[in-house]
Amino acid sequence: MKHLFTILFYQPVLNLLVWFYNILPGHDMGIVIIALTILVKLILWPLSQKSLKSQQAINRLQPKIKEIQDKYKDDKEKQGQALMNLYRQEKVNPASSCLPLLIQLPLLLAVFMVFRDGLSNQSLSLVYPFISRPELLKTTFFGIIDLAKSSKILAVVTGLTQFLQTKISARYTMPTKGSKSQTENFAVMMNKQMMFMMPLMTVVICWTLPSGLAMYWLLSSIFSIFQQLYWFKKSSKLS
Repeated sequence: MKHLFTILFYQPVLNLLVWFYNILPGHDMGIVIIALTILVKLILWPLSQKSLKSQQAINRLQPKIKEIQDKYKDDKEKQGQALMNLYRQEKVNPASSCLPLLIQLPLLLAVFMVFRDGLSNQSLSLVYPFISRPELLKTTFFGIIDLAKSSKILAVVTGLTQFLQTKISARYTMPTKGSKSQTENFAVMMNKQMMFMMPLMTVVICWTLPSGLAMYWLLSSIFSIFQQLYWFKKSSKLS
């Protein structure tokens, strides 16, 4: 399993970083991470758009979902079948809202491992033969932040950006305040908890880990914020 992870995630991330390092002017690892983040987010763009669409659709279906849950509250099997029929009829896939996150988790782990030990001369042996292997990789961003070491400031900024992203997402995808549905109220409560828990966990995770991971996480959140604003503005015009 470890060898498979190396082939599928660790080695591609390492080689992308080295390739960007070779071709981008200045040989600045911060610029390299920016390029890597943009590339990953562009690849995941269709999935992310589908995820946002699914979140909005599920929000729109909350009254019908509540009706089904009340109607079959004593028969979970029929309730599940009715919900699946509703999702199929409305062409909504609840699982699609989680797919981009699930895909990005191994990428985050790979970025962490690359900056933990992947920029050493020993791990540079995993660079593909068709990519030029530099003698030394500078891990600083504009000569200020060493991305191979932790940065408390970057960890806090990343957490705040995560909070902003979650808040923007909740604004457009959560049920309205006027809803009296127990299901909808539960969703609102859970979302409020996640709005604070996720940024806090982000700060804790990034506090002692290489700041290259925090920077990738930060840039991903910023990209996601603009993507959400673009999608919600676009969908509001179509509605």
